[in-house]
Amino acid sequence: MKILVINGPNLNMLGIREPHIYGSQTYDDLCKMIEAHCKEVGAEVEFFQSNHEGALVDRIQQAYGNTNGIVINPGAYTHTSVALLDAVKTVGIPTVEVHISDPDTREEFRKTSYIRLGCIATFKGLGFDGYLKAIDLLVQGK
Repeated sequence: MKILVINGPNLNMLGIREPHIYGSQTYDDLCKMIEAHCKEVGAEVEFFQSNHEGALVDRIQQAYGNTNGIVINPGAYTHTSVALLDAVKTVGIPTVEVHISDPDTREEFRKTSYIRLGCIATFKGLGFDGYLKAIDLLVQGK
């Protein structure tokens, strides 16, 4: 099973950006944790991070035909991007939405998620563990 983990804007700044919300672990820490978990569950993993919406759409489209599942944390694009939703719906790859914090407990505008409409599940407010739960869901669903 091949899983693509996509992270959107500002997630490359983990450990620096609002550590009281996102914690002190870095993006590199996140990737290492996911790699170790994927090795345990027998999944191949690839990472992609961008601060640019079009690059995220392009990478979702490139996953078509060669990826079994997508884990996506679209960052702020969660609340604004119909383009990401359309890309996920277009490729038809089982996709799980993940958020380190729980957007529903934050500012009002963060309660809207367009990407959720194209996802099979959402994990929020679980820190980095949400990514592992998403991967487990995809692996079990194979």
